[in-house]
Amino acid sequence: MHLFFTPNREFEKMKQYKVGLVGIGAVGTEMIKVLRQRQFPASEIRVLATRERDEVIAGETFHVLETKPESFEGLDIVLFAGTEGSKGASKMWGKVATDKGAFVIDNGDDFRMHDDVPLVIPEINADDMEAMIRKGSRFIANPNCSTIITLMGIAALHRVNPLRHMTAVTFQSVSGAGRAAIEELGTQMKQVANGEATEPKAFAHQIVANVIPQIGGPKPEMPGFTTEEAKLTFESRKILGAPNLRIACTCVRVPVFYAHSIAVHATFERPFTVEEVREIIRKAPGVELVDDLPSAVYPMPKDFGGKDNVGIGRIRIDPSEENGIALWCSGDNIRKGAALNAVQIAEELIKRELV
Repeated sequence: MHLFFTPNREFEKMKQYKVGLVGIGAVGTEMIKVLRQRQFPASEIRVLATRERDEVIAGETFHVLETKPESFEGLDIVLFAGTEGSKGASKMWGKVATDKGAFVIDNGDDFRMHDDVPLVIPEINADDMEAMIRKGSRFIANPNCSTIITLMGIAALHRVNPLRHMTAVTFQSVSGAGRAAIEELGTQMKQVANGEATEPKAFAHQIVANVIPQIGGPKPEMPGFTTEEAKLTFESRKILGAPNLRIACTCVRVPVFYAHSIAVHATFERPFTVEEVREIIRKAPGVELVDDLPSAVYPMPKDFGGKDNVGIGRIRIDPSEENGIALWCSGDNIRKGAALNAVQIAEELIKRELV
């Protein structure tokens, strides 16, 4: 269950927290939007980057500070907002922040699979996070965007009927690769419309009017699979508490600006009916049932970009597997897949009186 802070007079009475934000790309900008929209009780949002300057972020002017050890003094919570796949910021500054007394919530992938770091989707495993924090952990990892969107519906089913196997094919928007990728798609749309040649830079191939069946580099420990596919595999096992779960996935980049979609085929310990699945999804926090095939109603990126919830639809029996269910999900990778999930973790820290 995630926490919505009450506005106006009740909000003003809440304890206030000093929040740090490291990185101001697409995810960092969205984090500030989410903090403001949810009226997070922040007495200060201190933005840190590689150099000091004034920067307009989400309509506000912030005096950005150069990241130094002293920059973390007095902070209660620090959000590391690196674009998926970026390295170094939390490795360099995460321990500095925790040593200064802050809780770190890291959007990068450097620490996700560390045994002493909780990997958290608040609607799914906030209790696991609390248990680890009470044992002394102050570092929390945000999962990969495709992992979050995939598991929002699947985890609700798993709680009722244990998951045994999952196959996923992702359709991931370009915003997952950062601002340069967003700009490249826009540029290439104009170039192709005008009959001009494209010059791929953010991706290995032209992205407009194309799909690229590779996200990340080869994963040596998983021959034939990519690093993105490995993340979805190993992160799902950790979050669901199912270390032996059988998973196979293919991650694909598509010419969409915002919101990832995933086609999931899952098998469970016992059979489900379609209506049972729909009823579980209807009641699950953070998801929205959008499932009426005869009326051409299902979740699509154009409808879920900018939304907090993940849409679930195309629910059907998978006849190729015993106890199989197929479904389709779509959700904003920058919002729920990154910024919102991180802020929800911070809210859980407050709600559970951990910070």
